[in-house]
Amino acid sequence: MLPWKRALRPLAALLLAVAAAVVPAATATATADASGTAATSSGWNDYTCKPSAAHPRPVVLVHGTFGNSVDNWLGLAPYLTSRGYCVYSLDYGRLPGVPLFHGLGPIDKSAGQLSAFVDKVLAATGAAEADLVGHSQGGMMPRYYLKFLGGAAKVHSLVGIAPDNHGTDLNGLTNLLPYFPGAEDLLDAATPGLADQIAGSGFLTKLNAGGDTVPGVRYTVIATKYDEVVTPWRTQYLSGSDVRNVLLQDLCPLDLSEHLAIGLFDRIAFHEVANALDPAHATPTTCASALG
Repeated sequence: MLPWKRALRPLAALLLAVAAAVVPAATATATADASGTAATSSGWNDYTCKPSAAHPRPVVLVHGTFGNSVDNWLGLAPYLTSRGYCVYSLDYGRLPGVPLFHGLGPIDKSAGQLSAFVDKVLAATGAAEADLVGHSQGGMMPRYYLKFLGGAAKVHSLVGIAPDNHGTDLNGLTNLLPYFPGAEDLLDAATPGLADQIAGSGFLTKLNAGGDTVPGVRYTVIATKYDEVVTPWRTQYLSGSDVRNVLLQDLCPLDLSEHLAIGLFDRIAFHEVANALDPAHATPTTCASALG
């Protein structure tokens, strides 16, 4: 085995260990069924839920890389259900033999899984459109669904929390890949979902060609300047006619959330998600929103 391959294996193990440490364990009241749908007793993924006049669209939560339909949303899902939303989440991008850590498969195929899930939610709720809220890859991947798979006709709003809309250079680390012969091929073969997210990938080139957005969908991006995963953080922003780009620290300069915290438990970010889902009743997001 080549020396660089031996080095990559412990690095991969380290990444998985870090992911396991920072992502909360699934609770006893939350499990995933065979279709990839989280079944919970906390009010989300309740297929008897009917959207109200106040919140007429179901909300579909799309987890990030190494995430899943439960652990990524133990903070935001209850936050939204307690405010009267019908909330659903899915697992996508699973690799054979890899439990819990999802979002690793080819992203165009993951977008197809999202398409099928949205159809399922719309059929169950009777709604004409859904709203999507995604963290990291989950904020970027739905754009493929909207642009290429007919999702624009079924989605009213997309809210991306720290989305890698134009890829990431991982603070320059991806620039080192050419110096390790075969490393890019190995990454693409083993975890295509990761390879697709590298800035300049073929997937991202296709996704962003001709503009970031599609007509008829409202876009919100919520970013943090302390993001250490999607870098440079400004590449998260979208350009388009119906886009709102938000920097968390413009709302609360004291907020130190980085890439994981902004999606997992930052209630200031959650408040801004709620504003994006219901702009007609939005209230100012400030540091005090952390107590809301």
